[in-house]
Amino acid sequence: MEIKNTNKQPLKVPLPAGKRLFLKPGEKGKITHKAAEHPPLKKLIDEGSIEVLDVGRVKSKGPGGSSGISGSQDGGGSGAGIRKTGDR
Repeated sequence: MEIKNTNKQPLKVPLPAGKRLFLKPGEKGKITHKAAEHPPLKKLIDEGSIEVLDVGRVKSKGPGGSSGISGSQDGGGSGAGIRKTGDR
């Protein structure tokens, strides 16, 4: 979900778990749908300080659909990259 600061001043947008999103005037930021239900954030949206740009979720393709990623992602290199198993 994307939001935009409609004020002429920077905003500290309160998010769940004590986190904050800092937005300059006219700047956009991304939040989760869960964060959009946070009461202090809802208050800013109701006041008009923040505009919600996209409300709908992006639906992923089901089985057989194209997700844009196929096959192995390791690149087929020498294998000296990321260790995939074992204790540290």
